[in-house]
Amino acid sequence: MTNYLEVTNLSKSFDSFQLHNISFTLPKGYIMGLIGPNGSGKTTTIKLILNMLKRTGGTVKVMGLDNIAEEQKVKSELGVVFDTNYFSDDWKVSQVEKSISVFYPNWDSQKFADMLRKFHIVPTKKEKELSKGMQMKLMLACAFSYDAKLLILDEPTSGLDPVSRDELLKILSEYIEDGEHSVLFSTHITGDLERAADYITYISYGELFFTGSKDDFVDMFRIVKGGIEELSDDLKNKAAGIRTFPTGFEALMKTEDISGFPNLTVDPATIDEIVVFTSKKGDDYE
Repeated sequence: MTNYLEVTNLSKSFDSFQLHNISFTLPKGYIMGLIGPNGSGKTTTIKLILNMLKRTGGTVKVMGLDNIAEEQKVKSELGVVFDTNYFSDDWKVSQVEKSISVFYPNWDSQKFADMLRKFHIVPTKKEKELSKGMQMKLMLACAFSYDAKLLILDEPTSGLDPVSRDELLKILSEYIEDGEHSVLFSTHITGDLERAADYITYISYGELFFTGSKDDFVDMFRIVKGGIEELSDDLKNKAAGIRTFPTGFEALMKTEDISGFPNLTVDPATIDEIVVFTSKKGDDYE
């Protein structure tokens, strides 16, 4: 299997935060969600992949190319979408093409025009006249026009209404259908991952918690529920996180551990529940 993105022992030290030995691979033709609590290191990881920050250690390869030694080649294969628009507010959509296309030898003007029609973007409109959802689509239209093989998106659905979020996820799914493109996107909206992601990388406060298939991630855990009298020391030690109530509790446990507690109610765990419980490990919370 060909990997479009290989991150190995990636580290970055700040005065008040450390990203420590993050490693994951994104195969060709798939979507990976990058998740974690706020401040966990998702955006730092993306900026290191894009060489926007100087790393403390580790390596990043995009389509087999080192992202520092061969930075220009790497960037010609990348499409990047941030949660804020990076074009000038006063540019018309038509000016965006003129300004961006010069950096990409394989820019396809017909493809750009086709994307504008598909996304219902009016070329004569100014950037500041576009909704946030339309600005996202314009950034994607640019990436598609030079056939970026790897899309990297940082919180692309943040602040979008449900209809715009649905449209964006559909666009990303269509983008990888040919098996020649891949997507890495960070998000705190885990419902988007349930719909679109094939793989998940979960960073928790600078440390790698999990990387692998979405199905494996969800299958690792179960939610168990019971009366407060059933909350034993053994269960507390094995739980990845616990929420207590006056009359009972619910806890996140590894699937392999639940057989030791046959009297408890067991439910599947959602991605959201896994993130919430594991980010509060060691604390009971209301």
